[in-house]
Amino acid sequence: MSGVPTSVHLGPLVFHLYGLGLGVAAYVTFLYCERRLRRHGVDVARFGRYAAALIVAGLVGARAANIATNWSYYAGHPGRWIAVWQGGLASFGGIALALPVGVVLQRRWWPATGLATFCDAVVPALVAGWALGRVLGPQFMVNGGGHATTSWFGLHYHGQVGKRVPVPLIQGAEDAALWLALLHLEARRTLRAAGQLSAVAMFVWGLVRAYDEHWLLGEESHSGSVGVQLAGLALALGGVLVWWRVRRHDGLRTASD
Repeated sequence: MSGVPTSVHLGPLVFHLYGLGLGVAAYVTFLYCERRLRRHGVDVARFGRYAAALIVAGLVGARAANIATNWSYYAGHPGRWIAVWQGGLASFGGIALALPVGVVLQRRWWPATGLATFCDAVVPALVAGWALGRVLGPQFMVNGGGHATTSWFGLHYHGQVGKRVPVPLIQGAEDAALWLALLHLEARRTLRAAGQLSAVAMFVWGLVRAYDEHWLLGEESHSGSVGVQLAGLALALGGVLVWWRVRRHDGLRTASD
C-alpha cells in the first residue's frame, strides 16, 4: 500500500510537499506575528529582516543537529546533507541556533521594547505556526510516522514498513491545543507579568515534545531520540526558571512601589 505522498509532479517540475508545507506555515506564522506585534504597539518595519534571519538560523541549526545526531547515516555522503526534502530537521537544533540570534537582534532593533513583552507577543503565533507546520511538513516527508501500529488510526508513510502512528498529526493537534490555551490565558488576563505567557508555553511544549519523542517516536525517528527528550526537558526547565525570574522581579518591583 502506498504511503502518504511526499511530492507532486507537474510536468517536469517536482514539488516536495515537505518543504512546500513548511514554507506555507512559515509565511502564515510571519503574518500572524506581525499582527500580534502591532497589537502590542511594536513597530514591525524591521520584522521582515528579523523573521528571515530566524528562519535561516532555524534551518541551519535544525539540519546541523540532525546530521550530528545521525552521523553514521550522513558520513561519507555529503549529498545527503542538503537533501532536506527527505526529512531531517531536528526541532531543537533549530531552536538552539535561532534563539540567541533572535535575542541579539531583538535587543538591537527594538531596544525600547522589553524582551519579555516581545516574546509574549510572538510566542503564541510561533506555537500556532508550529501546529500548522507539523501537519503540512513532517506529515509529508519520508519516514514521517512514529512507531508501528495495527490500530485503525495508523497511516502508511514512505520509507517505513507497515502502518505507523501519525505523529505529525498528533503533534499538530497538541500544539493547536496549546495555542488556544495561551490565547485563553491572555484574554482572561490570568498572567499579568510580562514573560509568564512565554514561560507557560516553554514548559508545556517542552514536556509534551519529550513525551512524544519517548512514547511515539523513539529511536525510529532517526533524530537523536535521547537528545530530543533531554532538550524537551531542558526547555521545560527553562520555562520554570523564566517563570521564577519573572515572578521574583515582579515581586521586587511591587515591594519597591
